Amino acid sequence: MAKRERVMRMSVEQPLWRALTAYRVLTMLYAVGLFATAYEEFARPWVAVAYYAVLGAWTLATLPRVANAARCTKRFLAADLTVAITGILLTPVADAHERVQAGGPTLPSIWTAGAVLAFAVKGGWRWAAVASGLVAVANLVERGTPARDTVHNVLLVCIASIAIGYVVEVARASERTLARALEIEAATRERERLARDIHDSVLQVLAMVQRRGAVIGGEAAELGRMAGEQEVALRTLVSGGLVPVSRVSEDAAEGAVVRSVDEEPPQSGPVDLRALLAPYAGAEVSLAEPGAPVPLSPVAAREVAAAVGAALDNVRRHAGEQARAWILVEDEPDEVIVTVRDDGPGIPQGRLAQAEGEGRLGVALSIRGRLRDLGGSAELISVPGQGTEVELKVPKDVTDARGKAEQR
Repeated sequence: MAKRERVMRMSVEQPLWRALTAYRVLTMLYAVGLFATAYEEFARPWVAVAYYAVLGAWTLATLPRVANAARCTKRFLAADLTVAITGILLTPVADAHERVQAGGPTLPSIWTAGAVLAFAVKGGWRWAAVASGLVAVANLVERGTPARDTVHNVLLVCIASIAIGYVVEVARASERTLARALEIEAATRERERLARDIHDSVLQVLAMVQRRGAVIGGEAAELGRMAGEQEVALRTLVSGGLVPVSRVSEDAAEGAVVRSVDEEPPQSGPVDLRALLAPYAGAEVSLAEPGAPVPLSPVAAREVAAAVGAALDNVRRHAGEQARAWILVEDEPDEVIVTVRDDGPGIPQGRLAQAEGEGRLGVALSIRGRLRDLGGSAELISVPGQGTEVELKVPKDVTDARGKAEQR
């Protein structure tokens, strides 16, 4: 079958990059506006005009660079911080000495914080601490003395950038944890699916070879014994350990990515459940069904039919080849109910729990597990000497649980 690949991308930091993009544009316009309102007070306004021309061109040209972490490289961050620090150091050259000493704004003004925040979002709080430290040194050189307002602004930028950097690091760790949790969940579901399929085919064959070999005797008995050993080993393998699944977290620059492969192509349109249950009818199995079609989604219909098959396998295995079974299909407004009943000896009290503990997962996975994944239920009623009844319920609007996980 053709394979389909689905990708879920999770990135809580992406909104920060979008906000940073807007912040850089707005603060660049703000810095230019401050200069325009105080143009006549500048000692060398042409220096400021030249710097703002460079700042405007740089801000607009580098907007794609701050779109995500992958494009925001270390080289770009260094150049961006250089533009900010250069503007700070040019302030005493362009502005009047009195305005600088009075605490007037630097040429880049609050645009500088955007350069520091880019370090925080890209590399976390350590990168933010380094960038804010360099900006602090530049501000102290520009003023000449550690004035009160300068220290206040430097501390504000430093604390804000380090805090944002720390939040980004926590968010990335959370994304990795979530991606890993999805991997484990997917692997568990895949293990259960494989366990059901193996129980429905390989394990049943090995159990039959073991029984037949014991009856025939001779070399066949030895073959049956070996088949029994392999059955036990396979049940142990199925009931323990996770089966690797094709899901992986990758591309940390873009956020955590969980990639999955679905081996079956999508099917459209409902399936008549009666058509899937009809092959089970025979001399020892009676099928009672509605006269009208019983539509279910392809996934639900296939899983219900497989659960019915597993129940009939249990009848043949535990009640004998001559035991009779009845399948009743009921089409309710909101759900479909399929009942499988037999006239066997029934199941002793506590036998199901014991079988599950021994790794015999026929009822636990092949029946209950299938219905649980569909949002339905499976109830088993058995009285020793009066046979066993398995009632399967599945909602009509069901979608495969794995499909739901992919959509989330």
